[in-house]
Amino acid sequence: MRVAVGSDHAGFRLKTALVETLRTLGHDVQDLGCHSEARVDYTDFAIPVAQRVAGGEAERGLIVCGTGIGSCIAANKVVGVRAAVLSEPTSARMTRAHNDANVLCLGERVIGVDVARECLVAFLDTPFLGGRHAERLAQIAALERR
Repeated sequence: MRVAVGSDHAGFRLKTALVETLRTLGHDVQDLGCHSEARVDYTDFAIPVAQRVAGGEAERGLIVCGTGIGSCIAANKVVGVRAAVLSEPTSARMTRAHNDANVLCLGERVIGVDVARECLVAFLDTPFLGGRHAERLAQIAALERR
């Protein structure tokens, strides 16, 4: 799977660990930065990740910042993106199964590496269920077209 990945300085270490996990699992990683712990704005990385997903250049996105919240807000401004901030794997499975979320947002300051890996694997491995859930996504898509 092609996964676009980005972080700000506050998420750099966790992003680095998760990029390694993605590559070990055989995924095609598009690491859009940042590439150090030097201070940067999360929007400079969250928006390009979201645009890659929305544009079909990546099937899923992963964004890591301090809490995951700011990056999630920014990513969700891109039409076609359904980003979710997660901190445990059950929600990762549910947001994929019910919401067809395509961008995972994590907070390095609120989640450990092991749980982050569990969330990431669940997010990548869980299919969208469709059915009544697809009807809700159609309503969201209609709102985006307004």
